[in-house]
Amino acid sequence: MNFYEINVELFRMINNLGNHFTYLNPAMTFTAKYMVFFLALSIILFWFMGSETNRMMIVCGAITLAVAEVLGKLAGKIHSNHQPFAELANVNKLIGHAVDNSFPSDHTILFFSFCMTFFLFKKRGRALWLLLAALVGFSRIWVGVHYPADVFAGAAISVFTAVLAYWGVPKLSFIKRLLVIYERGERRILPIKSNSRNY
Repeated sequence: MNFYEINVELFRMINNLGNHFTYLNPAMTFTAKYMVFFLALSIILFWFMGSETNRMMIVCGAITLAVAEVLGKLAGKIHSNHQPFAELANVNKLIGHAVDNSFPSDHTILFFSFCMTFFLFKKRGRALWLLLAALVGFSRIWVGVHYPADVFAGAAISVFTAVLAYWGVPKLSFIKRLLVIYERGERRILPIKSNSRNY
């Protein structure tokens, strides 16, 4: 079997699960479509209710996402394919989606960019973040809008970028200065007693 055949075969195996375990379809649909709001809420809570480490973590996650998206667009120039529901017959398509280049998965890039960053920074329960990102990627295949290769590529790009950002971004003095300037402005606007920051 060549790469294309393996990719399609893996897609069929996962996507057809929706036909056998129909009671899981609502959960998979919710995960594929709406879990992004949980991620956004987590980012906001980490930023406004966390420590200086949490804010550096969010900065690293945002930079990871930006760089990973660029790398993803470059990867899409090298290889491209439409969504499975647009290329294959009898796809169990559970959510609406425009037809465009689905390689790599932007959804997967988003989740792995932040969840891998959370994994690197956090000590407690950090594996749950990677589990969440993997579940979102899996759900995108389940609902019929991505091939496994789309998800694997998005995850690989984001994991690689997150490790580089974790290693390099906290060492950048201008990032630390920007955070200090931001916090000075925040203390003037928000009536919150702020602890001293040590980036």
